[in-house]
Amino acid sequence: MKLLSIAIPCYNSENYMRKCVDSLLVGGEDVEILIVNDGSTKDNTAAIADEYAAKYPTIVKAIHKENGGHGSAVNTGIEHAKGLFFKVVDSDDWVKKEAYLQVLDTLRSLVGGPTMLDMMVCNFVYEKEGEKKKKVMHYRHILPVGEMFTWEDCKRFRKGHYILMHSVIFRTKLLKECGLHLPEHTFYVDNIYVFEPLPYVKNMYYLDVNLYRYYIGRQDQSVNEEIMISRIDQQIKVNKIMIDYLVEHQAEAKKTKRLYQYMKNYLEIVTTVSSVLLIRSGTEENLAKKEELWQYIKDSDRYLYRWLRHGIMGSAMNLPGKGGRKLSVDAYHIAQKIYKFN
Repeated sequence: MKLLSIAIPCYNSENYMRKCVDSLLVGGEDVEILIVNDGSTKDNTAAIADEYAAKYPTIVKAIHKENGGHGSAVNTGIEHAKGLFFKVVDSDDWVKKEAYLQVLDTLRSLVGGPTMLDMMVCNFVYEKEGEKKKKVMHYRHILPVGEMFTWEDCKRFRKGHYILMHSVIFRTKLLKECGLHLPEHTFYVDNIYVFEPLPYVKNMYYLDVNLYRYYIGRQDQSVNEEIMISRIDQQIKVNKIMIDYLVEHQAEAKKTKRLYQYMKNYLEIVTTVSSVLLIRSGTEENLAKKEELWQYIKDSDRYLYRWLRHGIMGSAMNLPGKGGRKLSVDAYHIAQKIYKFN
């Protein structure tokens, strides 16, 4: 059995996918690299995937499917994964060799131990186009370093500092057993990926290495603000899925105070992003959608609504009038600088 399965969702990725795959091949026979070609039609993504699979038949598997979006490609990766652990690496990102080998050594040392590892966390680095100084997202002031721990051992996560898809490796069987299934043809599902498995995660390990290199700089990236506004209905869809999930799993999450606190905080930031994008768009239609989103939370769970609505971020996102909306956007940008989130 392979130690680690790595899914690479690819859609018209020929210009950058080789750098990603090459960085992962260093793992050798310990890894299974699943190149998921999500219905690419405009370039040679499919041919490149087949080329790697032919050259490295014991390591690389090319999977071709109809286009279903990033979430669908991740679902396919999970379905095909044979490794003990599972990670997603986007096709325009890559991993650092030394950190990658250290991750594999650590995972290998933990297999068969007295405690089953559910989730490993590593640092990631923003590789922002044109910036020499790279921002590293680490967790050394929040999570115990170099040892197995539980949610109760975590310190409080500050706003904007969360466990993202870039930083996480899950136990494959956990992902399959928790019923995770990301929606198709929807952006921003990475928020669901690092949210829904959490009540099933009991044992964690933080390896303080800068593993994942997260590239930012292409104009067509989904995290570009103008693109996010144009896809706001997909952001709202993800937001509502997360609301529904937390409401449905509150009883389980509340058994562990730190876990429930973390999940509420993560939902808060996603809801804040949704709200500020709806405000930034400036249309009456989207302002109505913001009101509808907050009403959705209220109808779903009044306690959760009060907690979100009367928190610092919720209050800032619901100031009345045109002037209030401008202050909301200003407050969001200040929070971005303070808490260092995108």
